[in-house]
Amino acid sequence: LQNSLETTVKQRSLKEALKSSSSGIIAEFKRRSPSKGWIHRKAQAEDIVPGYANAGASAVSILTDEKFFGGNLKDIKDARPLIDIPILRKDFIVDEYQLYQAKIIGADAVLLIAAALKKEELHALAAKAHELGLEVLLEIHSVEELKYINANMDVIGINNRNLGTFFTDVENSFRLAEQLPSDAVLVSESGISDPATVKRLQKAGFKGFLIGENFMKTDNPELALKSFIEDLSTN
Repeated sequence: LQNSLETTVKQRSLKEALKSSSSGIIAEFKRRSPSKGWIHRKAQAEDIVPGYANAGASAVSILTDEKFFGGNLKDIKDARPLIDIPILRKDFIVDEYQLYQAKIIGADAVLLIAAALKKEELHALAAKAHELGLEVLLEIHSVEELKYINANMDVIGINNRNLGTFFTDVENSFRLAEQLPSDAVLVSESGISDPATVKRLQKAGFKGFLIGENFMKTDNPELALKSFIEDLSTN
């Protein structure tokens, strides 16, 4: 894997993309989810992800977990040559090997989930990610997980879904945002289905909005995203 790093593509900054974007939409590609089952079983990344970019996504998130989300590494590898916006590898990352994988297949950033790792483990993975030229999106859900934040966290994602119960409450983003530094680049994840919610979150300081099912459940995810962004800019 280390030998393959020499041929990796240029890096794109998720953090900077969100800071400079008017919409901040991180459009997600996923075929299924643990809470909803199959959403778009036969979806192909090379068909949908370029559409997201064309529609105005600031970045894309691609699920590579196969068991729970029906994804694989090939999805990022297929999408990478087709778009010029940042790709977030979303998976249950617990080992350095997965960071090397992410870099080689063309991801620009990786998701590290506080609920899945001890603080020391997550910090070690974040440092390694930076060493490889990958940005880190730290996902938290509770006040207790604020202790995971350190200087290596490029973006902080607040998951509105409880991973244990699947209960989703967008207000969780507002509650935790109050506890975070004003200069933090914040992303709200899960349960966002309308432009009005994005507007509220923007006023609370959020720069990014990770939305997947809302687009993937439609016949045309590109058109769904385009309409969403148009509504966001006119309302």
